[in-house]
Amino acid sequence: MSFLFPALADGPGECVALRFGERSLTYAELAAAASAVGGRVREGERVAVWATPSLETAVGVVGVLLAGATVVPLNPKSGEKELGHILADSAPSLILAAPGERLPEAAGHLTRVDVDVRVDGGGADFAHVDDGDPALVVYTSGTTGPPKGAVLPRRALVATLDALADAWQWTADDVLVHGLPLFHVHGLVLGVLGPLRRGGSVRHLGRFSAEGVTRELNAGATMLFGVPTMYHRLAEALPDDPELVKALSGARLLVSGSAALPVHDHERIAAATGRRVIERYGMTETLMNTSVRADGEARPGTVGVPLPGVELRLVEEDGTPVGADGGTQNAAHGTPVGADGGTQNAAHGTPTGADGTRDAASATQNPAYDVETVGEIQVRGPNLFTEYLNRPDATAAAFTSDGWFRTGDMAVRDPDGYVRIVGRKATDLIKSGGYKIGAGEIENALLEHPGVREAAVTGEPDPDLGERIVAWVVPVDPQSPPGERELADHVAGRLAPHKRPRVVRYLDSLPRNDMGKIMKRALPS
Repeated sequence: MSFLFPALADGPGECVALRFGERSLTYAELAAAASAVGGRVREGERVAVWATPSLETAVGVVGVLLAGATVVPLNPKSGEKELGHILADSAPSLILAAPGERLPEAAGHLTRVDVDVRVDGGGADFAHVDDGDPALVVYTSGTTGPPKGAVLPRRALVATLDALADAWQWTADDVLVHGLPLFHVHGLVLGVLGPLRRGGSVRHLGRFSAEGVTRELNAGATMLFGVPTMYHRLAEALPDDPELVKALSGARLLVSGSAALPVHDHERIAAATGRRVIERYGMTETLMNTSVRADGEARPGTVGVPLPGVELRLVEEDGTPVGADGGTQNAAHGTPVGADGGTQNAAHGTPTGADGTRDAASATQNPAYDVETVGEIQVRGPNLFTEYLNRPDATAAAFTSDGWFRTGDMAVRDPDGYVRIVGRKATDLIKSGGYKIGAGEIENALLEHPGVREAAVTGEPDPDLGERIVAWVVPVDPQSPPGERELADHVAGRLAPHKRPRVVRYLDSLPRNDMGKIMKRALPS
């Protein structure tokens, strides 16, 4: 068994572990409060946590994990129907919440335990659990039906957080700032459990703001996690805010995730601060799969290379691998495996081939990668979920016979192994005129037009092309939007003529979820 939080057992007791606004806990205080929560929980049971952005949520989650139980984080903004489904499906024995927090009627049948973050004495007692035991049940967004509960084992948390520590050179000296929600893996696993596993510190903003980012980064924070909407707001604020420029310039690492960061925002932030935002790629079911490394090239439009321990391949619709040799990618730095007959160490991602060595610097050029062919990403590794709770049919459908998880995300791969996501198979892969086209690159091209504030791209049936490309545009000036022909020529000049939008529809705003992702299924029909 791997302890998730070694710093709670033998770490820097008086160092600050968590800070939410003006409230904070040292490691010693967190150990005491989490142990008190753990004392109310039975090993092996499922426990719901009302996941507000608060100390109580963080303490509750850590306490449940220490007790050897499973956390079911609940989105406080869930509607009654969705919440009722999640609670019926996961059947938690308790619900943890901050004192005074009002819970909805759907949770009224559960035994409630208020989390007290100020407990004197006591230490962290680690339950004797296995790495394969469940740690979290996180529910998917439910875009194609009721949300499914992805069961994440403890080894997945350990594998992802330790792989990110390797990729990002993440240590106990780092102080992370973010304002992400705590009911999903980005804010909870990466943004709270990540710093605690390293023995570092997290400062949660409560509500994201450029002012909060400026304050915390200029007061010693070293890392910033955010979603594209947040970085877009920072990019918009930079020209008139020299303190924000100073804050971002001084950060050790700026990380964006949960959706693609438009190239335009990448470039604006880099031009103003001299710092590049790096991106990573993950899912609820897989935690993190790839990332740009701290010692690598922060290349806009890419999500880097596979993390240590992660195998990644692109496949055609019939399941055959994309590329000349069909080999998979080295999980450590993106070098190919297969051409020399070498195999991959599934635990650590280190390749063993003819000479048994590892490329410790960067990915090598590999002509086997087909940089023009879009394929579905499939992954294998210790970072994966074990099942969809109560859904053996969905679990079986999600994996190939040899254990690869079908992500449903479409990508191309650069010659040096960098992965470029082009969209979701269900909503972002457009088949037009015999071409397979990813919506993401067209969206990035549209966002480079000075008259476009936001953009989304979809396909719709066309009797001649099969599907025609439709651009949904939020113009900078609604009274004088760029014309359809102008935007089509703009895209064609940057990409290729067959990738130009055939239809442009103008909106006041794009529908987005809590993580800032565009909800394409919610666009007007």
